Amino acid sequence: MLLPIDPQADDGRRAWVPCPRCEDDRDCGPCGERRTCPEHWRYLLANTGSLLHLQCPGCTHLWDHETGFGATRTPPGHAADRGA
Repeated sequence: MLLPIDPQADDGRRAWVPCPRCEDDRDCGPCGERRTCPEHWRYLLANTGSLLHLQCPGCTHLWDHETGFGATRTPPGHAADRGA
């Protein structure tokens, strides 16, 4: 059963991250070279710092992806959370 595309999805907000469910980018030349591909993009639904909230337009899978880039989130219990 496929989920519906999120009502907040906008094809103007895209991310190029492999889908962990359908792996549709597996044999794609541009994706393999980490270039922007016109076929294998994901809806960027939202982000919280470096955490992206994504949906695959092909299989409709929803997931979060931590980029580790920019304003990363501090893991709970980390020294920064305790003021150390």
